[in-house]
Amino acid sequence: MNKILMFLVTMGTGILTCQAQNEILLKDYRPKSVYNIQKTKVSKAKFPVIDVHSHPYAKSDEEIRDWIKTMDAKGIEKTLILSYQTGKKFDSIYQVYSKYGDRFEVWCGFDYSGYNEKGWTRKAIKELERCFEVGAKGVGELGDKGSGLFYSGSSPAPGMHINDPRIQPLLKRCGELGMPVNIHVAEPIWMYEPIDNENDGLMNAKNWQIDTSKPDLLLHGELIDTLDEAVANNPGTTFIACHYANCSYDLDILGKLFDKHDNLYADISARYAETSPTPRTTAAFYKKYQDRLLYGTDMGMDASMYETTFRILETDDEHFYAHDQFGYHWALHGLGLDDQTLRKVYGENVRKILE
Repeated sequence: MNKILMFLVTMGTGILTCQAQNEILLKDYRPKSVYNIQKTKVSKAKFPVIDVHSHPYAKSDEEIRDWIKTMDAKGIEKTLILSYQTGKKFDSIYQVYSKYGDRFEVWCGFDYSGYNEKGWTRKAIKELERCFEVGAKGVGELGDKGSGLFYSGSSPAPGMHINDPRIQPLLKRCGELGMPVNIHVAEPIWMYEPIDNENDGLMNAKNWQIDTSKPDLLLHGELIDTLDEAVANNPGTTFIACHYANCSYDLDILGKLFDKHDNLYADISARYAETSPTPRTTAAFYKKYQDRLLYGTDMGMDASMYETTFRILETDDEHFYAHDQFGYHWALHGLGLDDQTLRKVYGENVRKILE
């Protein structure tokens, strides 16, 4: 009787376990690492840092002062504020952040309003020059996920991509003014794939999926081609392809662009979770292209955010999670970058651009 009872209890427990497993939703999956391995807390960057990719998250003087305290604690010398904006919107952001000396640098956008009208290019250059006179040090973040340029203080420009003839005079003028151009092309490759059980980036793909059924939409490779052409057309202008040009799934694509264009750099912002699952491949890429990669965040201004990026870049930690920062299901790994590479990525490379 006891054996029968034990069998029934065991069977019942197994059924309940299977039911619980079936009821767990992937979107709620928050695993904790079970491995007894190295766990490193990096409270401050090993070398001085310039964050080349942030936005005007702080909206008041009090918030900006708190941000500066966090920057000081984490070793961030300067943060570049990519405003997207032109006109009065740019002026207001510049007025707020310029009060803090060289702790922040504010970049403007392009004014796309009337981009289909005759004389638009001349008008847009005039506004670019005005922003430069106000204090803009660069342009960005421009953006194109396939339908056309859309990050703007005015209105988007459907159908106009970064290689469009109408925008080339603006890009050339940026070079003449010494204004680097930060450009976001495409999205991670899984955003273009079906939302199914084979999509490796499923959780974020669901949130950021590209509607590939849209007419005249450029796909991932076509967007990379627009970047390639624009950089080639403007050798006197410095370009920064943010987020590794969204080639984290195949960094060789970005490497080939680096090999072709001396005026192209890439920031690493907001793609830590996309590259740390492949630490050996990613670290080898850093070593090879250590002169072309720039530290950026694009993830807010919390202390824990900075610490997570430092842990990924500096340590050899394995199989850890940062659910508060990233929406993927996979574990993260440290890249263990050497000191020479870290110094360049953290600050030396961008200092050369900003000189």
